Amino acid sequence: MTIGRHYGLDWLRIGAFALLILYHVGMVFAPWDWVVKSRVTYPALIVPMAALTPWRLALLFAVSGYASRRLMMRGDLLAFLRNRSLRLLLPVGFALVVLLPPELWIRERLRGYDGSLWRYWSHDYWSVTPIHGLGFPSWEHMWFVVYLWAYTVALVGLVAALGIPRLQRAGDWLAHGIRLLWVPIAILVTLKLALMFEVPEQQGLTTDWTAHAEFAPLFLFGFVLGGSDVLMPAVHRFWKPAAVIALVTGIFAVWIELAYQGQHVPGHALMALDRAARLAMAWVMILLLVHIATRFWNHDHPWRATLAEAVFPIYVAHHLILMWLAWTTLPLDLPMPVEFALLLGGTTGLSLGVYLIGRRIPWLRPWIGLSAPKRAPAVKIATA
Repeated sequence: MTIGRHYGLDWLRIGAFALLILYHVGMVFAPWDWVVKSRVTYPALIVPMAALTPWRLALLFAVSGYASRRLMMRGDLLAFLRNRSLRLLLPVGFALVVLLPPELWIRERLRGYDGSLWRYWSHDYWSVTPIHGLGFPSWEHMWFVVYLWAYTVALVGLVAALGIPRLQRAGDWLAHGIRLLWVPIAILVTLKLALMFEVPEQQGLTTDWTAHAEFAPLFLFGFVLGGSDVLMPAVHRFWKPAAVIALVTGIFAVWIELAYQGQHVPGHALMALDRAARLAMAWVMILLLVHIATRFWNHDHPWRATLAEAVFPIYVAHHLILMWLAWTTLPLDLPMPVEFALLLGGTTGLSLGVYLIGRRIPWLRPWIGLSAPKRAPAVKIATA
C-alpha cells in the first residue's frame, strides 16, 4: 500500500521530545529524587508532572514504531536493520565515550567524589564493578535509544518469521467493535501486574522487564498503525471515550502522587490499581493524541523538516547540558522562575546549537543521530 507522509505524527514526535526536556527541567524542582536538585522543591509541580508521567514515554515508543514502519517500506529488511542500527547505536557509543562521563562525574561529585573529570574518565568510569555507585555501562537518558534498538531487532525477527501481512492482520483485528479501546489495556495491565511484584523495576536492557512489557507492545502497535487502512478510522471513532478515560485515570494517578509523598508507599492492592490506571491512561492518551495529530496537525510547515531532524540530536545532548547548567547555577540561589527559565532556555538553546553545528560537520553527523551526508554523484568526463 502507498501512504503519504503523516505530518501530524512528525509534529507529535517533536512535541513529545519538547515535553521531555520540559519534564526533565521540572525534575530539578519537583519533590521527587533526581540527579541535581534545587535546595527548595515545589509540591505544586506534582500535579502537572504526575499527569504527564504515565504517557510521555509510552507515546515516544508508539510514534517510533510508526516511523519504523514507514522506514521499512523504503527497502529490504536487512537494509532497514543496518540503517537503524547505525542511526541508533552510533549516538549511544558517542554518548558512552563523550557525553555520559561528565554527567556521571557531576553525579559523583554531588556524592562527595573529589577526583577531577580526567581522573574519573580515565580510571573510575570504565569499571564494570561499581566503584562510586555506578558501573559501566550506565546508559542514563540513552536507555531509551538502547531499548528502541532492541525492539527494532526484535521487530525484524518477527517480520522475518511471520511476515508483515500476518502482523498487520493481527493489528487490524483491533479495529473491529470496541477492541481498540479495551483489548490493549487488558494486555498491558495483565503483563504489568504479572511482573510487578515478582520482578524488580530495575532499569537495564536485560533487567527492566516491567518496562519492556509496556513499551514493546506500544512500539509494535505503532508499527501496525503505520501500515493500516482500518486502525486510524478506529482511533478517530474512539477519541471521546479515550478522553474520558484519560481524565478519570489521570485524576487517580495525580491523587496517588499527592496522597503518598516521600517515604509513604501505598499497599499492594492500591499500587496495582495505580499501575493499571497509569497504563490505561498511557493507552488512551496515545489514541487521543494520534487523533488530534491527524485531524489538526497533519500539514507541512517550513520548520517541520528541520525540527523533525533536530529532535534526536537535541535529545542526545540535552541531559548533559541540563545537568551542567543546574550544577553550576543552582548555588547562585536565583529566584525559582529565573532559574527555571535559565535551565529551560539554556538547555533548549545549547542543545539546538549542538544540532546546528553538528549538522555542518560531515564526520560528526552520524554520532549525534543524523544521517550521513549524501555523496555527490560522480561526474563523468567525456573523452574524445
